Amino acid sequence: MKVEVEKLLSISFIKKVDYPTWLANVVMVCKPKKGWRRCVDYTNRNCAGPKDSFLLPQIDQLMDATVGHALLSFMDAYFGYNQIFMHPDDQAHTSFITDRGLYCYKVMPFSLKNIGATYQRLVNNLFAPLIGHIMEQHNMRLNPTKCAFGVASGKFLGFMISHLGHGNS
Repeated sequence: MKVEVEKLLSISFIKKVDYPTWLANVVMVCKPKKGWRRCVDYTNRNCAGPKDSFLLPQIDQLMDATVGHALLSFMDAYFGYNQIFMHPDDQAHTSFITDRGLYCYKVMPFSLKNIGATYQRLVNNLFAPLIGHIMEQHNMRLNPTKCAFGVASGKFLGFMISHLGHGNS
């Protein structure tokens, strides 16, 4: 936990907070492949706020859209949610407790109820005018270990897809 908190502080994803509006507990969870993931339990916070009902894409429609395309590209943003800054007035609502103090997020943390809708809205706005162009002008960073460009097939949300369609992997 100490290493993770120091890392988040050093890259300005979190900051110390003295009087949080909400306070959540942290749980360390073993990752499937290697290492640990720090998870903040925002269950109570998520119950208190309104739900953002922004439409998320249907996975089947996304996969079906690949039919007939010989080459595909798969992109995964590097800590995608953490590339969206929290409004300063909302940062204290993301506070969590550790044995080293109280902290809150300056960027969107994983596990808040509306981050999926917020992120999808950003992606839709980002890519609508940029189809076929480079993301660089918006300073969006990709995770190169999870990206593939110009490939005949690839894994997408647990499915193998290709120009022929999709199937379970």
